Amino acid sequence: MARPPFPASPMSPPSTPLGGPALPPRPVMPPPMLRRDPGEQRTLVVGRGISVQGTVQDAERLVVEGTVEASMIHATQLSISPGGVFKGEVEVEEAEIAGTIDGTLTARHSLIIRSTGRVLGTARCRRLQVEEGGQITGRMEMISEPGRPDPMPRPAGEVD
Repeated sequence: MARPPFPASPMSPPSTPLGGPALPPRPVMPPPMLRRDPGEQRTLVVGRGISVQGTVQDAERLVVEGTVEASMIHATQLSISPGGVFKGEVEVEEAEIAGTIDGTLTARHSLIIRSTGRVLGTARCRRLQVEEGGQITGRMEMISEPGRPDPMPRPAGEVD
């Protein structure tokens, strides 16, 4: 009986499962990018009566009930509660404003301004929903859908 020239590695799988034909190795697929439950997201809550200044890093969800002043924040979700104030620049996927944001807000997906919400400065979003009583003071820019051309620019002050 002939012996193989090299012993099989203890880490290598058997060449034939239970005496059957050899199977090709399975490709290792990375886990799918799933949207995590809000309870599992890295969340920063700035409570009522709390003021924060500076840089926020690695927060997926930012909830502002107090006051936040920041130069630039990247997150997945921004929620400003009634009475909450955000001053600065923020870029998120989704934003819900029931308090005040003063600065520049980019919501790559949707922006919801509740009836008590105020946006001062510049807001950019793909989808916009404003409840009766919600306010936008400043500049509003709509982000076009991928693959669709931007609408024709209009002269300043021209409205439908």
